[in-house]
Amino acid sequence: MNPWHDIDKSRISAESFIAVIEIPKGGKLKYELDKESGLLRLDRVLSTSTHYPANYGFIPRTLSQDGDPLDVLVLCQENLEPLSIVECYPIGVLKMIDDDQTDEKIIAIPFGDPSLNVYNDMSGLPVHQFHEIRHFFEVYKHLENKSTYVQNICPRDVAEQIIEENIEMYKKAFPENA
Repeated sequence: MNPWHDIDKSRISAESFIAVIEIPKGGKLKYELDKESGLLRLDRVLSTSTHYPANYGFIPRTLSQDGDPLDVLVLCQENLEPLSIVECYPIGVLKMIDDDQTDEKIIAIPFGDPSLNVYNDMSGLPVHQFHEIRHFFEVYKHLENKSTYVQNICPRDVAEQIIEENIEMYKKAFPENA
């Protein structure tokens, strides 16, 4: 089973989706999906003293501009295990530039976390949480001599539009899975 392609399409929409976790909150190991095998492979150990501020993974059956599935940050009171799946809804999106390419990261909340699933958007959450996310993505590649620039954190409606666009790009690129 390849979690990018084999999650049932009925479980992926702009309003509600399965997220596949690659990196738990607090991790310094940058895992990513091996597209051929569907397993996780170690891409690198972060070279800075930073760690992931949220659980990090991807939304299956999506395709972003960088050729990978759409990234997702899953806010949760607990660390989630790599390759676990979690049903989420979007509350926003981090828009950034990574090595001169547009890079978007959906910010989501799991339906199953009672401490957070009372929030429908970013407005009620502590602003500091978003400052930490922004700071992490501004500095996490500095010691690799790579540049990143966070443009903005946008609200839920923008996140839903981006998810829908990435679902459509996936369908065009993989018509056999549509």
